[in-house]
Amino acid sequence: MFDALKPQPADKILSLMAAFREDPREDKVDLGVGVYKNAEGRTPVMRAVKAAEQKLWQTEDTKSYTGLAGDPGFHDAMRALVLNDCVSRDQVAAAAAPGGTGAIRQGLELIRMAAPDARIWLSAPTWPNHPSIIKYLGMPMAEYRYFDADTRGVDFGGMLTDLDAAKPGDVVLLHGCCHNPTGANLTASQWQEVAYFLKAKQLIPFVDIAYQGFGDGLDADAFGPRHLAKTQPEMLIAASCSKNFGVYRERAGLLMAVSQDPAKTPLNQGTVAFLNRQNYSFPPDHGARLVTMVLTDDALRADWLAELEGIRTGMLTLRQTLADALRKRTNSDRFDFIAQHRGMFSRLGATEAQVEQMRQSHGIYMVSDSRLNIAGLNAQSVPVLADAIVAAGV
Repeated sequence: MFDALKPQPADKILSLMAAFREDPREDKVDLGVGVYKNAEGRTPVMRAVKAAEQKLWQTEDTKSYTGLAGDPGFHDAMRALVLNDCVSRDQVAAAAAPGGTGAIRQGLELIRMAAPDARIWLSAPTWPNHPSIIKYLGMPMAEYRYFDADTRGVDFGGMLTDLDAAKPGDVVLLHGCCHNPTGANLTASQWQEVAYFLKAKQLIPFVDIAYQGFGDGLDADAFGPRHLAKTQPEMLIAASCSKNFGVYRERAGLLMAVSQDPAKTPLNQGTVAFLNRQNYSFPPDHGARLVTMVLTDDALRADWLAELEGIRTGMLTLRQTLADALRKRTNSDRFDFIAQHRGMFSRLGATEAQVEQMRQSHGIYMVSDSRLNIAGLNAQSVPVLADAIVAAGV
């Protein structure tokens, strides 16, 4: 049996991480892997999460299963975080999952069960795991234009033009905020136009929100999914806690199925629980428990909000510093888009050859499509990156 297995394509980011580790240069800069790093280059445990973990260690008296869909308290806390009060509790079916990736996978499984002929529309570009999972599941997919390589902004006209070819019942996968890999976001008015368009075309939104709080703030970053939840007959949301709570290795995520008709929620809830049972039975609870504790304890929540805001504003400062450094070196404003983007990532628009030149000559490691992790920078590495970008002729 094993002789029939075929080698799978290497993951570009994992390969990049390996190459970075093997590089002996002390001044090398890792801008590839998608995790937050502080000025010292570490991914710290957030203060509130550490405090919750200590409290949990003292009070937890069982490691028994929670339930097929996970802890209802986690569902409620995350529903409030992502959707606030724009829908009622009885309109949302939810299931905990191993991270945002697990939530996406379970959402796609639900689509395949309910509408096997539905085509999944993805932004061009998107997070590589999106098309990888869809292809593995054998589901039909298509792309819509999203990133304008010239302006480094959203090609909104192209997006709507391409989606006009979608058929009723097709699913449109949208990034809730801080688009990965480009950093280019829809504006509030564009989200409203997208909502009107989707409803008129009878398309189903599936929102992947993995960076809430990293862009313009918790509420501003959730404007898109909240507006869709209020206006669409039904939608799916995959939420991740990896970034904004820093619980990467704990794999805490949530799938939400939102319906305007509360009568559909019991069936939806039973379905997402069934899908969990078929995949991993009971979802992991430790990270979800910590997130729930932070969100429901006033003191922990306040400390988390303060640290999250520091992370967000720190990335904005790095963006502006890099944009200013490039403006000074090029005597042009062509890199100002870096300060306008939001979240951890921006796509420079460099060629693969230019990316390789920056790696060889300056020890700058970024994904070959020129996606760079802003959170991998600090005050010392910003001028190094700026020099590398100019020297490569980007």
